[in-house]
Amino acid sequence: MGKKSSIDQEMIRELAALLKETDLTEIEVEQDDLRIRVARGGRVVEVAAPVATAAPAASSSQPEAAKKDADPASHPGAVNSPMVGTAYHSPAPGAKPFVTVGDTVKAGQTVMIVEAMKTMNQIAAERAGMVIAVLVEDAQPVEYGEPLLIIE
Repeated sequence: MGKKSSIDQEMIRELAALLKETDLTEIEVEQDDLRIRVARGGRVVEVAAPVATAAPAASSSQPEAAKKDADPASHPGAVNSPMVGTAYHSPAPGAKPFVTVGDTVKAGQTVMIVEAMKTMNQIAAERAGMVIAVLVEDAQPVEYGEPLLIIE
């Protein structure tokens, strides 16, 4: 119980300054049993995902599909970033991307990497299916919970 009351306010100030300096909206630090997350209001970024139509008959349900695509994070096949960091499509610069739109993936397959604090974290597909949209650019900064790609 003593640890919760001994939060290092100077560390919080330094983290807040780091947010401002790096133009991030959120940062989280964990030491032993203490976890500190500092966030600030950020700008809203609209993400436009390409819509792949498999057949002309699908146009009758287009209004429902448009609602689903309006918020990629609410899509049941969205693969979200588990952390703040930088998303990479391939294991190394110039290498073939892990996945592209139209690829079929297996559950557990690596689909992207998010680098956080110089650590490369493999992001795995949570389910099998086809990649219908990649929502972030290679080497793009991402926020916690931001949708990276969609698998249907």
